[in-house]
Amino acid sequence: MAGNTSIPGASVAARTLALLSTFDESHRAQTLSEMAQRADLAVPTAHRLVGELERWGALVRRPDGRYVIGRRIWDLGLLAPIQTGVREIAEPYVYDLYAATKATVHIAVREGTSVLYIDRISGNESVPVVSKVGSRLPMPPTGVGKVLLAHAPHDIRDEVMASLTRVTPRTLISPQLLEQQLRRVRDEGYATTAEEMTAGACSIAVPVWGPDGVVAALGVVVGTLRGNRPRLLAALQVAARGIGRQLGAPGPVPPGRAGVADSA
Repeated sequence: MAGNTSIPGASVAARTLALLSTFDESHRAQTLSEMAQRADLAVPTAHRLVGELERWGALVRRPDGRYVIGRRIWDLGLLAPIQTGVREIAEPYVYDLYAATKATVHIAVREGTSVLYIDRISGNESVPVVSKVGSRLPMPPTGVGKVLLAHAPHDIRDEVMASLTRVTPRTLISPQLLEQQLRRVRDEGYATTAEEMTAGACSIAVPVWGPDGVVAALGVVVGTLRGNRPRLLAALQVAARGIGRQLGAPGPVPPGRAGVADSA
């Protein structure tokens, strides 16, 4: 249940928020009756409130009758200080990075135990990419996700480690091996993936530092890292340092290995 809103006296706002709270990673599209049940509301009440949410743009009704979160909610989410600041500051660097690499470039932040993509430019290569602006993906199989997970609080890392899921045959699902990877990410200053999220796609990503630590991750997606890794990493580090300076990252951005082995 999203909330005990059947208690007499629950405000209209509480009931409306309860309906919106029924949406999560496991419930992206719901029928009216499903929302009413999860919000602990009578169907007629849910019907009236959902209608108002749909008219306002918070919900969208699909042809199959199920409701999904509308663009209006995403627009509001972009006004959150961390996302607004990072996205606006990063935008010119994201474009410069695309111009330098011609690869798909994206910047993401951590939201709970997921990666939230706040900006993306599609590359010229025909590389399969599943990320979209506003989409959420698991952290372990993505380059930006590994960076964010490596710098996440211990309780977040523990929660993610307890529920590792295989997405492709190459997805890492061993907590011990993943923890080793995350230590390398912290030591070396970057993360890579090879077909862990999507077959035919590899990624490399670096942290974006703010005044109080890592606030985002910047990454590119390519068909292979072989022969490309040093060039892509250098371009990413330049862009990430520029974003970090504008965000107020203190001093030299930590850390990163001076040399990078060119292997994929």
